[in-house]
Amino acid sequence: MSAPEPATTTTPSLLVIVDPTARRLDGESVRIAKDVLSAGAPVKLCLPESPREYARALARRGSRRPVLIGDDRSLVRAVTQLHQERELAEADLAMVPVGSGGALRLARHLGVPASAVAAARAVLDGQPRRLDLLVDDSDGVVLGELHVPAPPRPAGRVSWLRRSPATRSGPIPLRVEADGRLVADLDRPVHSVTLAPGTDGSVRAEVRAAATDDAPSPGSTYAGVVTVSGPDFHYRADGRTLGPVRTRTWRVRGAAWSLVLP
Repeated sequence: MSAPEPATTTTPSLLVIVDPTARRLDGESVRIAKDVLSAGAPVKLCLPESPREYARALARRGSRRPVLIGDDRSLVRAVTQLHQERELAEADLAMVPVGSGGALRLARHLGVPASAVAAARAVLDGQPRRLDLLVDDSDGVVLGELHVPAPPRPAGRVSWLRRSPATRSGPIPLRVEADGRLVADLDRPVHSVTLAPGTDGSVRAEVRAAATDDAPSPGSTYAGVVTVSGPDFHYRADGRTLGPVRTRTWRVRGAAWSLVLP
């Protein structure tokens, strides 16, 4: 009696959503990615020209796996929509990064291959990985790092977004609480607060403030909930400058979303 055949993994049908900025900046990489994907799986191609068309295509994905060809903003846009529709846990997202280097920091941080060919092959041959997510009290999401205050950035290309508001630099008075524990208070201005989802269902919070004779710099801590409050402040998350707000709370959601990676 012959041994049974080993189980094989079949790539699901793909909904390939191509960001218009990617088509404009690097049409050749977009073409290569489409060719690689089409050769390995059934593909439905979508070329949205507006946020509304993008949202409609994602909402009508059916059983197809969404593949986003574009920069970090495409990925954040998809995760945000699926989170707000309470469908994020069921969707396995994939990405082929196409864009300028600065607009692909999040993709690199998450482990998406840099080249169009390698990323497209990872879509076909990779596996969904569950990742943690930060959700704030306005139902916004953070996939990578978040910085308070937002670092000043030069005006640049804007796609489907308003121009980033002006931000200030230098130490600012902020109150930082981690799981209800006071980490920094208003009487001791901080240089920066950096938050990021960990890998174990916690938020990594790093608070930088000048050390004094009475107290060292707060350093890093891990928590499930972090609240930052103080005078109006902007913060930067996943390439977006947000605010101003006077208080914001972020909670970690472990294994909240899925990204196909090598």
